[in-house]
Amino acid sequence: MATTVKGIYEHVKVTLVGKPPIQSRTEVTVTFQTEESQKLKKRVAGVLTGKVYMSDDFDEPLDDLKDCI
Repeated sequence: MATTVKGIYEHVKVTLVGKPPIQSRTEVTVTFQTEESQKLKKRVAGVLTGKVYMSDDFDEPLDDLKDCI
């Protein structure tokens, strides 16, 4: 089972912020996040404007389902 626990790296030492659910000796992998990787790109509204089309009868019942109604 993989679990994520936040921590802080400072002066060649990692201090965990949370308590891991495992109490025995366990192999771990440490991933360092730079400030750059933490920033989310801003979304741009309307990027798909004019690229998505629906037919005028989109909300009409399908002919294939007439017997089911």
